[in-house]
Order: sequence, then structure tokens, then C-alpha cells
Amino acid sequence: MRLRALLDTDALGLRLLGGEDELDRSVRGVMTTDLRDPSRYLSGGELVLTGLAWRRDATDSEPFVRLLAQAGVAALAAGEAELGDIPDDLVVACARHRLPLFAVHESVAFATITEHVVRQVSGERAGDLAAVVDRHRRMMTSGPAGGGPDVVLDLLGSDLDLRAWVLSPTGRLIAGSKVSGPALPADACARLAAEHLAATRTGRRGPHRVLLDGTTYSLFPIRSWGHRPAAAGGGRSPQGARDVRETVLSDWLLAVEADASDWQDERLDLLQGVTQLIAVERDRRDAARTVRRRLAQEVLELVQTGAAPAEIAARLRVAAPVLLPGLGAAPHWQVVVARVEWEGGEVEGGPVAQSLLEEILVDPLATGPEPSDRIAVAHTGDEAIALVPLPAVSAEHDGSESGIHADTLLKSVRDPLSAGLDDDGRVTLGVSAAVHSAEGLRGALEEARHARRVAAARPGRVCAAGHQELASHVLLLPFVPDDVRRAFTARLLDPLRDYDRRHRAELIPTLEAFLDCDGSWTRCATRLHLHVNTLRYRVGRIEQLTGRDLSRLEDKLDFFLALRMS
Repeated sequence: MRLRALLDTDALGLRLLGGEDELDRSVRGVMTTDLRDPSRYLSGGELVLTGLAWRRDATDSEPFVRLLAQAGVAALAAGEAELGDIPDDLVVACARHRLPLFAVHESVAFATITEHVVRQVSGERAGDLAAVVDRHRRMMTSGPAGGGPDVVLDLLGSDLDLRAWVLSPTGRLIAGSKVSGPALPADACARLAAEHLAATRTGRRGPHRVLLDGTTYSLFPIRSWGHRPAAAGGGRSPQGARDVRETVLSDWLLAVEADASDWQDERLDLLQGVTQLIAVERDRRDAARTVRRRLAQEVLELVQTGAAPAEIAARLRVAAPVLLPGLGAAPHWQVVVARVEWEGGEVEGGPVAQSLLEEILVDPLATGPEPSDRIAVAHTGDEAIALVPLPAVSAEHDGSESGIHADTLLKSVRDPLSAGLDDDGRVTLGVSAAVHSAEGLRGALEEARHARRVAAARPGRVCAAGHQELASHVLLLPFVPDDVRRAFTARLLDPLRDYDRRHRAELIPTLEAFLDCDGSWTRCATRLHLHVNTLRYRVGRIEQLTGRDLSRLEDKLDFFLALRMS
């Protein structure tokens, strides 16, 4: 039964003091306690009734409520008989931990509430228990081992008439029931993924109800075995739990076209079983990635330590059949670098970025988990590096018309990932050009890293840049330290500024115009309305004051950069 149903039962005398957004939680039992720590007797989903005898002063509320929240109880109901009004410190603690709080009128006995809850829960469970057990048995025997997530979704469609899809955190369609009808449009998948990530970051319990274009969906998280829900707000989790930021950018989700808020517990339990079966498939795929990760790590170490191209080429020949089975010719390669940064530094960014790249470096039009098997990703520190093979026939234009493009990649992942990053995370991506041999791999890695730094200099939670954007050295200026920039510009321009201030000579405007005219005396003199001899005098004075020669390309470039940085 739902908390909302309890509140609507006048005979129970319950008054809501906080947690209106959580009234769709299921109640699976009831417990009365005045222990300061009742957690050992809780299994989750209970309505906890208390007379507040455990409370001695205002500091007791926070630890009591925290223990209840960690145990996963559905709500707390406090009696008014002992203290009259419910203390404000208890209301605040429940709000902080997103635990619904009810006040029980002094005229209502806890036994009355207990009897009502037990009767409702027992009656609902008795009705569908046999069918639920049968469906679970069928799904366990016909699940992922017999055909992947699609088989489980087919059972949902045939048995329960539910249309359902498995989505990646960026909205890529991983699986869908054959009886689900047309596939979800790509934009709908991305919007559902964004809603799911946003709800996950706020700490709300699944399933999450979403209304999209007039259709209601319920979104269920798919967590690998051993993953536990994290603390609300994306902060550190309770002791023993994982931080949500470790997996939020890579966990799959199950989208069901239905409103699960009025479902009985048995149906919800069934859907939770479905997510567990799909999680088995997810874990199988993650285990298979171990080989590809090791290959990527070995190649990366060879490249970064300056190994001979022949040694790198030999390692790539080993990697190619694993990543592109049946490939006749050696592939071309692209490198993608990603960095995930969280404020506070409590979560290591490298593994998060590695899992993220393994999810997003897949053709958005491809379905199923198999295409991701072509991606080999290593991580070092807070950086993840993907080695992406391209069939040689697809890379014949040096990657200019095929492979991964930074703008396309950014467009496909920006909105959902921004929701998952909330206000404390950032993802930056850099994409290299395609290279044809081991000799070019080191340059591709540096190119991808430089592109990522260009992306990092831009505003936004999710940014990407490609090798095409490295053509201008101006883009590298944001990465020069401030003290170096100041020293560089002062050394070149301060003598000219001082001279202009004393003599009103306009050497700085003359220098800007001269460079803008590509060193053409005639065009520059015309632009400044000067005689060519006057211009030559000014340029000569600039060279005399700075010790530079404006006929030399290197000195022209230094002046150009100094003016841009000033």
C-alpha cells in the first residue's frame, strides 16, 4: 500500500508534517519503537511508529532520523500524546533526510494503525502472489542467458501488457520488447534519461514518474549487483554505501510506459526483479570489458613511455581482432580523451570517465550492448583515454568524413549528462583525427588531450572539442598561466605603452594595424592615413624599443599573441 492511502484514511488520525513529494512510497510493514537505535530490527519499507520516548533533547532527532533513512523505512509517524506538538527539530531532521513525517493524534492508538496496515498489506500480497512467483520463475529461466534483455522485456509485454525499454544514461536505446510497438524516438529517450539522472542526483527513490508529451513513464534504475542507493543530493553516502556520483553517468535505466505510483507491491517487486535480471546482463558485459581495458592500458603505456613504433604496432595487431572481429585489414584509430571532475574531489574521476566513455562512444543509431565491445578504454588519474578502431574503408578520408566527431558526440550527450552532473560536476571531451599507423598514435593522444583542454576553457557542464579546432594557436592562449601571460605582454608592450604615454605617438595602434595588414606598408599607411615614411619611422621605433624585428615571422607572432593576451 501507499503512504498516500494512509493519509486519506480519516480513522487513522494522521497529519502530514513533511515529505509530500514522497507519498507514493510503498509500505511493506509497520513497527512501533522508542529505541534510540532501532535499525537492527528494520528491513526497509516500514512505517515506524514512535511515542518519542527516545528523545531527551533537540540533538537526538538528527541521529535517530538518519538511522531510519539509512535503513530505508517508508515514513515516520510520531504520537502527540507524550509532548503535544511534534518538536521542530524532528521536522527539520526528517526534511533533511527526505523522510515523510506524520503526526498521530493523541486519540488514536498505535495498535489501530498497525492493524490497518497489516490487514491492507497482507490482503494485497495474497491476491497476486502465485502469479508473481510464476513470472519470476519464467524470467529467471528465460532471461538474459537465453537472449539478453529483450527476452525479459518481451515477457513484460506479453504477460503484463507493458511497453518497456532499456536506456543508457545518455538515452541510447539498448533493448526494447518486440511487442512494444515502435521504438521510442531518440529525443524522447534522451529526455527520459535526463529526467532519470536528475531524479537520481536529488536522491529520490525509484521508480521516477515522468510525464512526456502526454504519456506517463515510470523509470526504474538498473544497478549492478552490490550497488546501493547513495545519499540524497549526491554527497557522500551512508557508511557502507557507494557515492551516487560513481555510477550515475553510466548506469542503465528501465523505462516503462505506465504510471507505477498506483501499483501494488507485488507488481513493483516484479519490476524490481526485472531490473535485477537486466543487471546480470550488464555485469556480464562489464566483465567482458576487462580484456579490452587491459589492451587499452598496455597500448597507452607503450605510447606514453616512448616505445618503438614497431612494438606499438605489434600490440595494436593483437587488439584489432578483439575489437573488430573478422577484420581483414589493419584498422585506423582515433583517440578520445575524457575528464570527469566533481567539486570537493571526493570521487575519483578516472573510473567514472572510463565507464562514461564506454557508454557514449557507440553509434547513437545502434541498439544492443554489442557495439560497445569495439571500444577499449583505459584510465590514468582523473583522465580516461579511449582507443577507437575504425575500419580502413571508413577512414579513407583521414577521418574527416567518418569516425567520431566532437560536435556530434556533444550534441548526443550534453543534455542528459548535464542533468546527471547537477551543479557539482563537469565533463570535458577531446577527439583526435584518425591515424593510420602506430607512428601516429602518440600525436593523436596529444591532439585529443589538447582538444580536451580547449573544451575545458569553455563554459558549460559538458563540453567537447575536436582536432579541427586546434588549427589556430589563439585557442591555446587560455592554457597559459596568468603570471606567464602578464610577464610576456609586459616585456613586449610596456615599452611601447610608456612611449605612447609620454609622446602620444600611437605606437600600439600602429603595431595592431601593421599586423592586421600582414606587414603591407602601403595598405597599413592607407588605413592609418599616414605617409609611408611616417609609418616606417613608427615601426622602426617599435623595433628599437623592443629589440624585435617585424620582418621576422617569429617576432610578428610574438607581438600578435601579446596583443591578444593584453
